[in-house]
Amino acid sequence: MAEPSRLRPEDRADFEAVLHHAMGTTDIRGALGADPAGRAAAHLRAHALAHADDIAATAGEPYRSYLAVRRAARHEARSLLGPGSLLPALAVLTPLVSGTSAAALLLIGGLLHVAGAPGPSPGSLVAAGWTLALVAAVTGLVTLAAVLHTALRRRGAPPAADQVEHARLVWRQELLDRGMLPHLRRHLVPHPETAITPCSPPDTLTPCPARAREDRTPCSD
Repeated sequence: MAEPSRLRPEDRADFEAVLHHAMGTTDIRGALGADPAGRAAAHLRAHALAHADDIAATAGEPYRSYLAVRRAARHEARSLLGPGSLLPALAVLTPLVSGTSAAALLLIGGLLHVAGAPGPSPGSLVAAGWTLALVAAVTGLVTLAAVLHTALRRRGAPPAADQVEHARLVWRQELLDRGMLPHLRRHLVPHPETAITPCSPPDTLTPCPARAREDRTPCSD
């Protein structure tokens, strides 16, 4: 089982969106702008993706809260119409099937009665139709009462989707502030053309080889 703070595969898209936002901040974009070829930006992005779990761990607490809220919402959705819960499906299907069957039986029984069909068949079909109509009415009322009860019980609570989205936004903000931005700023690579080379360090009296050829003075060992 994966550690709670490890980034789940389904959350990689959010991680990459936070990374894209972080690389667009003023200081990081300005530092990367010194490399018009874009190699520094590609290297920084690849480094962040390679260390996604380490960066995500800095926002471990809000990420665990987000996972818990999302897991609860999924469990609630499965419990309503899950494969092991037949009651909700029966509550919806029973009035529909009973009402349709009652209408068909009443129609057939009425037609047979008008046609003067002999025997008890027309009366039996009409009686069965009224029975099914009563079943449809009762089950429909029960289903309606259950729906109203559920709606009243959840009226004061925010929808599960809103809770999940709020927890997701909190995690992304913490990931940006505590993980992504500090990581990118620590690993910014200076542009090679502006970097100080070993042969020309500041505050040194030893000339570099190019300068030695011009001054006719050999570099000291």
